[in-house]
Amino acid sequence: MAGSDQTRKSFKLRSQRWFDDPEDPGMTALYTERYLNFGMTRGELQSGKPIIGIAQTGSDLAPCNRHHLDLARRVKDGIIAAGGIPLEFPIHPIQETGKRPTAALDRNLAYLSLVEVLHGYPLDGVVLTTGCDKTTPACLMGAATVNIPAIVLSGGPMLDGHYRGQLTGSGTIVWAARKQLAAGEIDYERFMELVASSATSVGHCNTMGTALSMNSLAEALGMSLPGCAAIPGPYRERGQMAYATGRRIVEMVHENLRPSDIMTRQAFENAIVTASGIGASTNCPPHIIAIARHMGVELKIEDWDRIGHDIPLLVDCQPAGRFLGEAFHRAGGVPAVMKELLAAGKLHGGVMTVTGKPLAANLERLEEPDREVIRAYGAPMKAHAGFAILSGNIFDNAVMKVSVIDETFRRRFLSEPPGVFEGKVVVFEGPEDYHDRIEDPSLGIDERTVLVIRNCGPVGYPGSAEVVNMQPPAALIKAGMDTLPTMGDGRQSGTSGSPSILNVSPEAAVGGGLALLKSGDPIRIDLNTRKVDVLIPEAELAARRAAWQPPKLVNKTPWEEIARSMVGQLGTGGCLEPATMYLNILETRGESRHNH
Repeated sequence: MAGSDQTRKSFKLRSQRWFDDPEDPGMTALYTERYLNFGMTRGELQSGKPIIGIAQTGSDLAPCNRHHLDLARRVKDGIIAAGGIPLEFPIHPIQETGKRPTAALDRNLAYLSLVEVLHGYPLDGVVLTTGCDKTTPACLMGAATVNIPAIVLSGGPMLDGHYRGQLTGSGTIVWAARKQLAAGEIDYERFMELVASSATSVGHCNTMGTALSMNSLAEALGMSLPGCAAIPGPYRERGQMAYATGRRIVEMVHENLRPSDIMTRQAFENAIVTASGIGASTNCPPHIIAIARHMGVELKIEDWDRIGHDIPLLVDCQPAGRFLGEAFHRAGGVPAVMKELLAAGKLHGGVMTVTGKPLAANLERLEEPDREVIRAYGAPMKAHAGFAILSGNIFDNAVMKVSVIDETFRRRFLSEPPGVFEGKVVVFEGPEDYHDRIEDPSLGIDERTVLVIRNCGPVGYPGSAEVVNMQPPAALIKAGMDTLPTMGDGRQSGTSGSPSILNVSPEAAVGGGLALLKSGDPIRIDLNTRKVDVLIPEAELAARRAAWQPPKLVNKTPWEEIARSMVGQLGTGGCLEPATMYLNILETRGESRHNH
């Protein structure tokens, strides 16, 4: 009868619950009339054509994604050509280099916002525009929770950067230039010129940082069309991919092909393997775990070591290699890497993808890649390139990217005996403390020092900050030692080549073991056994634990307080824990009630 509960009605398309319910003309008219005020017609809204949302992450505040404002036009062209109706809407901006205190704080906020839009508005499918680091997991987490047909359109990397004949990779050049500045090799003006040279065009980081890594893993999960991830932002193929993506999402709605059909346990295992092959960012484990949790797929941090550690490094791309995003794309991109991994028996070829075909079918007709950039499985850059998942007497788990351990670091810190380092810690309470004291000679920092930073995790910072890749004092850099082992409960930029111990969980701010450390404590790091232990008596650790007091955390915004009250640790994805209980919500909880 009129006004009855729409959640119990059967419609061919979900959008018809809003725009075409003859049994409830009052609500149908209310929903329809306002969407006419900018020129849409009743004929469009009531045509039985799918209504496709375009989740717009581009804005002036998000320069890495800003070109999606233009790409959306090609997405709309594809949607219309395939018989759909496009509706574009904004997503909370997340710009890695612009947002304080850290863009990671807003990943969960953007996720919540997207869930509300996808659940509460008349959308049959959605194109997720992604690019800068946290936009990709936020979008995939939201699509997983609501579980309507969804497809990822990456924005692609910037064009290669150059400075005086050398490639300059975004982010990676920052860390190198900081060391040159500290050593007195360049001045401030040269420093600014060198770093700015890497930002050449529209697009996200052109190194294999978190942005390119996460967009590559979205493709590896099967959530974007083959080849989508690595096309540079300015290339014509990026607009062509936008058009093809728009066409494909309409077909996916008719097929009812949803994230739950694609992002299965086997797909997540493929993503872990691919992450090792491309030399992906250390930010990938928490993001992929978060997506899996919102998809209802069990994935643990230990799976990254068990499944991916022994996979070889195939891609020669900064920071683990030499080249940048353009070369990676021209060499064959993600499909070429996955074909190597599939042929070696390391991937699940039968998993479904957004093409409507299994992964193996998508890779059948690929040409031979450029072997200077994408190596054969049997002739890799490094034999074991995955992540080592560490534990010990002061934390439950932490992540170390072994593909960036070069021979100099291994010889200096991990050779006597092989894979083991013993030294002392110098502890900093956060990045401000580090910057204030790193040049203090009384700290006694030398070649046997592990630099430790704490109170930088999801609760402590808040949001978890990319501050663990600390450089040594200037005196050591001038003496030729430009890297020391580092450890912390925060994260590290995916563009950094430092082999740090990251994402220590639980973090110091919630009582994790890093809170108990004192400068001068002896420490043993054993990559062979995956153990990190502070070499002090258990009784002393217990006494410090009993005396520990939680830090006084100052919330500067309402969202900081809300996030701190609900967020989990990086080892389990850094999710808002109550949100992980909301799975496949349209099927398990139904549509929302009418608004009038």
